[in-house]
Amino acid sequence: MSYIVKKILNNNVLIAELNSSEVVMIGKGIGFKRQTQSTISEQEVEKLFVLRDEKEQDQFKKLLPYVEEDLLKVIISSIELIRERTQSFLNEHIHVALTDHLVFAVNRLMRGMSISNPFLLETKALYPYEYEIAKEVVQLINDRAHIYLPEGEIGFIALHIHSAMVNRNVHEVNSHSQLIGRLVQLIESQFDVSLDKESIDYMRLVRHLRYTIERVVRGEKVDEPEKIALLLKTEYPMCYNLSWKLIKIMQQTLKKPVYEAEAVYLTMHLQRIQTKMK
Repeated sequence: MSYIVKKILNNNVLIAELNSSEVVMIGKGIGFKRQTQSTISEQEVEKLFVLRDEKEQDQFKKLLPYVEEDLLKVIISSIELIRERTQSFLNEHIHVALTDHLVFAVNRLMRGMSISNPFLLETKALYPYEYEIAKEVVQLINDRAHIYLPEGEIGFIALHIHSAMVNRNVHEVNSHSQLIGRLVQLIESQFDVSLDKESIDYMRLVRHLRYTIERVVRGEKVDEPEKIALLLKTEYPMCYNLSWKLIKIMQQTLKKPVYEAEAVYLTMHLQRIQTKMK
C-alpha cells in the first residue's frame, strides 16, 4: 500500500493521500528531492509521523511558516527520541503542542527573555519518568540547535510528554500540577514549614495528591475505613481539618465532588509529614 505525494511543504513535511484521505507526513528529509505524484510505501511511513486528524493537520500547517527548517529538524529528532524512550502510543497533538512551545521558548531566549517554571519541582515529583526523558530532549536541543534552554523547560516538556502518553490535554495536565502546587503551599503555610522538595515524603505526598485529583476527575469512589476515620479525627484534629481545607480547594478548582474517604487518606499523609517535623 502506497501514499501519493500531493504537496511538499518543506524538506521535512509533505502532504500525501491514501484512498482520498489527506495526511500530513513529518520526518527528517522526507520532502528533499521528492516529486509530487510520487509514492511513499508503507515501510517508509512506519519511520515517519503521520497527522491524520484534520484539526491537527491544519494547526501544524499554520505553525510551519514560523519554524526555521533547522529548528524543525531538531524538534522532529526530539519527538523521535520521546517515541523511542516511551515505547508507547503518543497522541499526535504533541507535534503541534511541542513544536509551538519550543518555537516560543527559543524566540524568547533569542530576545533575552526568560520564563521561570514555578512548578518544576512538583512536575519532577509527579512525573519522574517523563522528567528524565525531557532532560534528554533539552540536552539534544541545546546540543544541536546551539542554544541553552534553561532547566525550567525540562518541566514544561515533561508535561507535554505525559500529556501525549496518557492522551490528555496538556492544559489539563498543567492545571493539575498548578493545583498541586497550591495545595503544597497551603500545607507549608499551615504547618509553618518549608518541605524538602527532594525528600521521599514530599514525593509521596505529591503523588498522593495527584492520584486523588485523578480519582476526583474520574468520579471514582474509595472505601472509607470508618474506624480509622474516627481515630484520626480524635487523635490528629489539625491534620484532619487541614485535609478538609485541601479537599475544598480541590472541589472549587475541579468543580467536582470529593468523597469523604479522601480526607482520611490525606490526613494519614499529613500526619506522617507532621511527625517527621517534630
